[in-house]
Order: sequence, then structure tokens, then C-alpha cells
Amino acid sequence: MKIIGLIPARYASSRFHAKPLVSISGKSMIQRVCEQAQRATSLSKVVVATDHEDIYNHVKSFGGHACMTREDHASGTDRCYEALAAQGESFDYVINIQGDEPFIEPDQIDLLAATLDGKTEIATLIKIVDDPEQLFNPSEVKVVLNTSREALYFSREPIPHIRNIGRENWIGKHTFYKHVGMYAYRADVLHKLTQLPVSSLEKAESLEQLRWLENGFKIKVVETTKETFGIDTPDDLVKAEEFLRS
Repeated sequence: MKIIGLIPARYASSRFHAKPLVSISGKSMIQRVCEQAQRATSLSKVVVATDHEDIYNHVKSFGGHACMTREDHASGTDRCYEALAAQGESFDYVINIQGDEPFIEPDQIDLLAATLDGKTEIATLIKIVDDPEQLFNPSEVKVVLNTSREALYFSREPIPHIRNIGRENWIGKHTFYKHVGMYAYRADVLHKLTQLPVSSLEKAESLEQLRWLENGFKIKVVETTKETFGIDTPDDLVKAEEFLRS
């Protein structure tokens, strides 16, 4: 399988302007993401898909591949498809690597890539939730699975609801999973996803992947044991610096 890693990197953000260019211990966040992705043995190419010349030029300055895309994309998925179409070569799969997760592990990318057999439409990572704070944090997306290890539903609420048990004891009564936001798409499926209208469940939860489930696409899930976290606000930089020191 020929796989390209695409890293959507948007300049404007309501919570953190110019986030990809922020420095983490002397190196930009987008450079850290690129370097981690480039260490994955499963990827034939790694490209930053951006909407801003400052990011484009910065990626080029440290020797990375970059592609300019439109500013008005509603999601990273749409940006990935434009970047894929601009490559001038074909790929079997695309792995969408979050541009705000500078500590993503190369073997997590390879773990996801190992499931891509030509039949898999979409795949993503999950991790067991062992912290009650994560379970009840709406920023941490939870997922439930079927017996084929495919996603049934994603929610910002803890799912499933454990009836007649105090919430403080839920983790001990069921295995909960959280979503680790990295996706793999078969190239033809990626094109189809970009043609779908926004769905009612997507609007309700503000989760793009619910649009895909509503339209009958299957999302295979792969379990990772490694923790990662995104940089969503300036306050998260403190956690990132602490993570590096540890």
C-alpha cells in the first residue's frame, strides 16, 4: 500500500491564532509534528497542507514538504483531499495527522497503517480511558464499538451510560474508550466524504465523523496504549513544555 501522511495546518484559530508556528522548546509545533510523522516507516511521503504562506515557507525552511490549500475549508478532511489531488501522483490511502499534536508517536502512525488492506474504508485510533476526568470531559471524545472493532458512535458524553451506578464508579464497571484523532482514509473514500452534506448528528455533537457513520461508511478502530494530547490553547503550551522535560 502506498500511503501519504497529510498534516492540515490552518493559520487562523479562534482559540489560538497562528498555532502551527508557536515555539515549543525552541522548535515550532508544526516542525515537531512533521519530524514525528517522517519517522513512521509506513508513509511514502509527508506533506503539510496549509492555507497560509507563513506556514508554507516555514515548512520549506526546515526541509519539509508543503502544499497551499484554500482558506475556506470547513474541516481538515476537506483540506486533505485538496492536498491529495495536488500531489501529481496516486496513493492508496491518506493518513490525516493532526497538526496540533506534536508528540504523536511514529509507531502509532504505523499501527494505524497496518490495518489498511484495501478493503478498509476509514480507520482511526482509540485508547482505554482510565481517568474519570477524561471520561467526563466533553473535549475528550468517547467511542463505542461493535464486535468487529468498528465504531458504532462517537460522543462528547461518556458512553455507554451505566445505569444505577454512581458516576464515580463507572470506570470500574465498563471499559470506556476515547478517540485519538488521527484518521486513515482510502483515497476513493476520502473523495466521497468531501461530497457529503453536514448531518444532524454532526451538528448536534460537532463531530465530523458522525456524518460518515450516518451515511453508512465503516470506521475501523485500532487500540493504542500510548497517551498523546493536542495543543488547543496557549495554556496547553505549559503542559507541552512539562511533557518534554519529563
